[in-house]
Amino acid sequence: MLPFNVLYEMECRLFKKINRHFERKLWNAYFRTITNIGGAVLEILLVLFLLIFAHGQLRLTALACAVSLTISHIVVQVFKLCFPRKRPYLILDGTNHPINPLQDHSFPSGHTTAIFSVIIPLILFHPTLSLILLPVGFSVAVSRIFLGLHYPSDVLAGMLLGSVTGYVCFLKIVIPF
Repeated sequence: MLPFNVLYEMECRLFKKINRHFERKLWNAYFRTITNIGGAVLEILLVLFLLIFAHGQLRLTALACAVSLTISHIVVQVFKLCFPRKRPYLILDGTNHPINPLQDHSFPSGHTTAIFSVIIPLILFHPTLSLILLPVGFSVAVSRIFLGLHYPSDVLAGMLLGSVTGYVCFLKIVIPF
């Protein structure tokens, strides 16, 4: 088993490989835009839209998304309190980051958790949506590293947390009907 510091060094190297492209204008514009899809406002609006306008199984799926988003958000806040990891731009010299970056703790990535907590029930409802939604979810995850706001393990934890929450909510809410 690798010692913790070796894993951390590997993670920092991966972080720097992604973050070093921050100055590329096209990439920067893409990741600054896509990261907002994982933000609370857009996720909540999407789920509310589906809850209001969807019918049948899709409405149940929207309910699963809403419950998943809520539960995963609470878990993220608890984890941030229990594991107060500083964001990489505060620790790693030379990290590129936007002006006025987030100040709260880094672990896990809330944006990544949110996007996966919503897309997983939608993918389970209609698997073909994975062709669109998984690239969007992975783009949000990478954007958090690219923007200097999260370590790779933060986004992996967010992907896992959001995916598990979304899967369980879909099974408990949609499948019984």
